[in-house]
Amino acid sequence: MLALDGHSLSLADVIRVARGAERDITLAPRAVRALAASRQVIEDKIAAGERVYGVTSGFGRLAEIAISPDERVALQVNVIRSHAAGFGPLSSSDSVRALMLLRANTLAHGHSGCQPRCVELLLELLRHDILPVVPEIGSVGASGDLVPLSHVALALMGEGEVRVSGISQRAADALRSAGIEPLQVREKDGLALINGTQYSTALAVLALHEAEQALDAVEMAGAMSLDALKGSPGPFHEMIQAVRPHPGQAKSAERLRHLLEGSAIRESHRHGDPRIQDAYSLRCMPQVHGAARDALRYARGILEIEVNSATDNPLVFPETGEIVSGGNFHAQIVAQAADIIALAIADVAAISERRVERMMNPDSSGLPAFLARNPGVESGLMMLQTAVADALTEMRLLASPASIHSVPTGANREDHVAMGPAAARKALRAAQVFAYVVAVELMCAAEAIEHHRPLTSGAPVERAIAAIRAKVPRLEGDRPLTADVEAVAALVRSGVFS
Repeated sequence: MLALDGHSLSLADVIRVARGAERDITLAPRAVRALAASRQVIEDKIAAGERVYGVTSGFGRLAEIAISPDERVALQVNVIRSHAAGFGPLSSSDSVRALMLLRANTLAHGHSGCQPRCVELLLELLRHDILPVVPEIGSVGASGDLVPLSHVALALMGEGEVRVSGISQRAADALRSAGIEPLQVREKDGLALINGTQYSTALAVLALHEAEQALDAVEMAGAMSLDALKGSPGPFHEMIQAVRPHPGQAKSAERLRHLLEGSAIRESHRHGDPRIQDAYSLRCMPQVHGAARDALRYARGILEIEVNSATDNPLVFPETGEIVSGGNFHAQIVAQAADIIALAIADVAAISERRVERMMNPDSSGLPAFLARNPGVESGLMMLQTAVADALTEMRLLASPASIHSVPTGANREDHVAMGPAAARKALRAAQVFAYVVAVELMCAAEAIEHHRPLTSGAPVERAIAAIRAKVPRLEGDRPLTADVEAVAALVRSGVFS
């Protein structure tokens, strides 16, 4: 059972829930107490007739408008309905599950003042896998991810649409079928449900996970490529890394040494090879892969904090009885982390493509042209390098930052926004494309090593080749390659090469 307390959710927890592998989710006792305490502050302020933003006043540019007691519930309902204004492609089931989990966890922090029922209902829908329909386009990442979160809140009220087992239906019907009572919204509930960074963060966590899996796999691919091209592992020596001790570089070099240890292919050309140095795409793997490792580690640190943060506004502090307006809904730090993910993996994809080109090119590799069995009559893996060139171009475009492109909204009250969802959408797409780039290098390197048989590479590399061969047979002549690439990309995403 996963017990949410607002403080201890891990990124691995998020991935498990997003993939549908974890549905037994509940509130920890600590969260139950915190929710009750923060709700009591709201009730006390209302009873005392105090002015509270978004409870007894309007929102944003309309904050100066006082709301009469008989209109306060309507205010909360209307903010959900009016802000459910997204459009375009629908968010994936994975991203919606992650979004719901993260919103439940931030509310469990106990600083939002909503009814505990708001959190309980989010978890009920997750347990039944009733997923609100959330369009991708519509949020700028401040004041929070208002639009996507509003589509979730709409479903809690039994309005709008949801997906159950991939089939869209009215939220009211799905809740009724599951025996779930819709949310009866009260003061502060609407604002508490929609104000925060959880959509940006959900996408960024998914992007980071895919990027990390592919980065581990690209080091396996690089080790295979090095042996395929009869390169030297000398540049991975510990002494070289020790005098430039970036953690990612050291880790990459250590892993490459491990993957290639005991390679008979290496021993076959250790002596008598006229080459003094390999091309950068082989020699500088620790420096390039390692830089990405360090960048992803930074992004991971940001997201580990963000998933356990209170990002509502205003925030309720039961220990002092205060309600304080602030800006924790601003997703700038998440947007920048997402931009960094896309930037880091784009450059690793670039060095991977260079290794693929070298294996395809007989002038560089000494291998048959395009690794074909009968070059000329057959094209072998020629078009995989062309396809990777297309993928790399897309990744380079996706690496352009979104977090610097603020466009003022809300009658200029929200005059600097984060563009978090745009940054995170780019990062997730980039990570998905990256898996294909890595899959191509793995396929090409495995095929190239076949030309050195009966010599073998290091034991970990040979296990990786066996995993590839279980899905993709060696070339016996030209064949369509789409299914092969998809199969190896699925292995990359599964973490089998980590």
